[in-house]
Amino acid sequence: MEETIHRPANIFKNKKLLIGMIHVKALPGTPSNKLSPKQIVDKCIAEAKIYNDNNIDSIMIENMHDIPYLKRKVGPEIVTMMSVIAVEIRKIIPQERPIGIQILAGANIDALAVAHTSNLNYIRAEGFVYAHVADEGFFESDAGELLRYRKQIGAESVNIFTDIKKKHSSNYITNDLSIAEMAKNAEFFLSDGIVITGSSTGFEADVEEIISVRKETNLPILIGSGITYDNIDKYFNYAEGFIIGSYFKEKGYWKNDLDENKIGSFVQKFKNLYLN
Repeated sequence: MEETIHRPANIFKNKKLLIGMIHVKALPGTPSNKLSPKQIVDKCIAEAKIYNDNNIDSIMIENMHDIPYLKRKVGPEIVTMMSVIAVEIRKIIPQERPIGIQILAGANIDALAVAHTSNLNYIRAEGFVYAHVADEGFFESDAGELLRYRKQIGAESVNIFTDIKKKHSSNYITNDLSIAEMAKNAEFFLSDGIVITGSSTGFEADVEEIISVRKETNLPILIGSGITYDNIDKYFNYAEGFIIGSYFKEKGYWKNDLDENKIGSFVQKFKNLYLN
């Protein structure tokens, strides 16, 4: 008799998800921090309300402003703040709308703990399979450790979506592996979904790479960078999730405030694609 492995509920449920990023302002102790904890939380709540009012399918929280990032171990002050933010956002977002979190850089266990205790639905994990060199240094994979931790704390309802050939990284040491092979092995290591990006924040993903991944895995595919109003058409049929940060900001720059007009027009186009 074949062993059955428990997997989290599919948050896509035959539906494509438009995921809006909340780039949390620089947190206490990080070089760029200027705001008090309350001001940071209030800013995140305001952005969550904008996304909710514009019917964004899902929200993901990320400590993007904490540059330069620490590798894996970020400190209790960061985990605590991300937990508070997650709890406050979950209060105002309907339960049927999934919320996710990423804690940079590669603090996947911390992100999983926050998601589990804050009633979130998924995390985005970098460095899940294969080693690579990122801005922060050398990353080894943490799939075994991360999934054992998920089991130990009873967080098996939390999806783990995993980057492969991640942006801002050198993948020279895995250069003999195609992105499709890496995706196939991420599935073998029990990833819940594959995140594909361009080379840097805001850069487009390669459509041919996405198609090759689709042929090798049954996992949901999420596009993690470079989606805009002008190019969503060419990606729409090849992925289940579309993570948008920079494009939803004023002038398309990730540090700026959200642009409600751009969000509204994008959401309308996204909905129209379902009808065509």
